[in-house]
Amino acid sequence: MSVAPGWYVDPADPETRRYWDGEGWIGTPIPVDATPPEGPPPPEPEPTPEPEPATPAAGPAAPAGTPSEPGPATTWPGQPGHPGQQPGQFGGTPGPGGHPGQQPDQSGWPGAGGQQAGWPPGSGPPPGWPYPTWPGQPPPPRPHGLPLASFGARFAARLIDFGIVFVLNVFVNGFFVYRLAQEYATPLNEFWRRVEAQDTTTDPLPPAGDQAGSLVVVILLLATALWLAYEVPSMAAGGQTFGKRLLRVKAVPVEADAPLGFGRALRRWNTLGLPTLLWYCCGLGLLLQLIDSLSPLFDHPLRQALHDKRAQTVVVRLPRTPDDRADTPGDTP
Repeated sequence: MSVAPGWYVDPADPETRRYWDGEGWIGTPIPVDATPPEGPPPPEPEPTPEPEPATPAAGPAAPAGTPSEPGPATTWPGQPGHPGQQPGQFGGTPGPGGHPGQQPDQSGWPGAGGQQAGWPPGSGPPPGWPYPTWPGQPPPPRPHGLPLASFGARFAARLIDFGIVFVLNVFVNGFFVYRLAQEYATPLNEFWRRVEAQDTTTDPLPPAGDQAGSLVVVILLLATALWLAYEVPSMAAGGQTFGKRLLRVKAVPVEADAPLGFGRALRRWNTLGLPTLLWYCCGLGLLLQLIDSLSPLFDHPLRQALHDKRAQTVVVRLPRTPDDRADTPGDTP
């Protein structure tokens, strides 16, 4: 790709124009609103080098145009117009530092360390060339130096916790579930009798017992209270339930690696746990909990569930060795 000589908006300073001679920028910039002259700008006088004090080890002063003191027509390695360099051959894919040809240092941060190759400081790409960007996806964030927990690990930890809460409900709610089954025994028995006898009558089934509605409310209240008592205190103290400890995942605040505290842990649980009370409404609560549980799959880059967003928390994977926690590219403060 070759760019014709002429006056163009300077990519390094959009408020000015400079003259592109087909190989590089030359001359002094002019305001972008000013009418450029015909042809290239007049050549600038070469600066007179200041005399250096004579010393026994002093050598001759470097002439203008050398890399230590570039002259007006100096071209830089990697800049369009450099001998043997064609426009479009800037050393491959632009590096993360913003200069084509620049290789990232070991830390992987854009422009951190390393040698600045490409266009000289204060310059930019020729007119019409796009600015370089990240070559692909940026690295994933590591909150407080820890990798984010995978959805599979979070889901498995949640299943373990649900199993523990279910066992608690068997002991605490077992009697009320038995009483509820007795209240619904009459309509259920009639339903199965009609199925076995292939009875096609349209008569309504007998109603459930008078205490069926109250028992459902009691069961849901106890189940919600048991879940609250199991999860909130352990999350407030250490950011982990029993399931999270087994899977080595932990919930931490976004802003600091610190305990959640009771208030944040309660806000986090409310979004997922309180809809249990709405199971009575045609399973609406169960639908809300399903949406919340699947929401990390669609959140980027921190993979936060809806209850994480409300409490401003993020779930990370704990290191197995101290080296796993070393800061790496993409760390989030």
